Amino acid sequence: PGSPRGLGLGLSLSLSLPADPGPHSLRYFYTAVSEPGPGLPQFTVVGYLDDQLFFHFDSEGKGAQPRAPWIQAEGPEYWDRQTWIAKGWQEAFNGNVRIAMEHYNQSGVRGLHTFQYMYGCQLRADGSTGGFRQYGYDGRDFLSYDTRTPTWVAPSKEAEITKGKMDADRRLSQQQRDYLERKCVEWLQKYLGYGKETLQRRERPAMRVTGRDAPGGPTTLCCRAHGFYPRDIALSWLRKGESREQETWRGGVLPNGDGTYHAWATVELDPRERGLYRCHVERESLAQPLVAVWGEAGGQPGSQPGRVVTAEPAWIPAWPGQPGSQPGRVVTAEPAWIPAWPGCDCGASLDLSLGRGVTAEPAWIPAWAGV
Repeated sequence: PGSPRGLGLGLSLSLSLPADPGPHSLRYFYTAVSEPGPGLPQFTVVGYLDDQLFFHFDSEGKGAQPRAPWIQAEGPEYWDRQTWIAKGWQEAFNGNVRIAMEHYNQSGVRGLHTFQYMYGCQLRADGSTGGFRQYGYDGRDFLSYDTRTPTWVAPSKEAEITKGKMDADRRLSQQQRDYLERKCVEWLQKYLGYGKETLQRRERPAMRVTGRDAPGGPTTLCCRAHGFYPRDIALSWLRKGESREQETWRGGVLPNGDGTYHAWATVELDPRERGLYRCHVERESLAQPLVAVWGEAGGQPGSQPGRVVTAEPAWIPAWPGQPGSQPGRVVTAEPAWIPAWPGCDCGASLDLSLGRGVTAEPAWIPAWAGV
């Protein structure tokens, strides 16, 4: 696809940092598979700014596509260029799958195999930067780049040949360092400028607690924080003000379809002690923690009989459709009732569509003459 060095687009290092300095990251994921099928293209590239998908290309589509409104600040020439770049890497990465299969003695054996590449950079809160490059095969680490040395690290003997080739090419190593330390950071700063209104917004979490009783057994309380942004959150269960970390089970922080996040935590307890437990939420953007408790105050519309959620102390974002609320506005509750969610199905993501795909990037990546 032409000379990789021609892809540096001359961004100025004088680009100003956003009001929120970080942490922020720019990451790209390349994936090639040995046996494509319906819904599984042979080659895919996706790009993320922080945790927001903004770029997508796959071998079955018409070209590179925007996945976030702010990236449309780039014009048609940008997208034509990225399509050309991604198509150029498609053949190389499809070949890498076959070569990796040879290294692992899997040639001629039917089955799905994947070869992946992840790279990018980050801007930390203190203004420092860092970069990363990593290759994977069938979900395992294949090769990674140590920016401190700088050398390639091979975690398995199958990658030793590739490591030797990469380390021997000093010109390639210098180009890789230059991209990670300078060019990638310039792109990151530029994209942060495009998406700052979205990425620097602050959305407070709404909280809900549900309970489930096991016949003759313990009660399970599930606390869910929903609709918050950015991703950072500390969600915990307290009994009489003391942390119950050992008894708490967390499901991680998961994305919603609108770009916000949700998280949950459950705890098992003696049903006679349910009134002693509080769900405690802390975030940097909150002046004071949010606390929610499972109550006994009689059925409100949409709640389970006898199961009500209260919030102590106050701020809870208005949910769409809540009487008197408007999208984006905040209402107070001191305490306030929120309809309990049915059951305690805390493990399901609210929007599985965010799990699709893997996307590409506006930058140069070293070509492999076979892995």
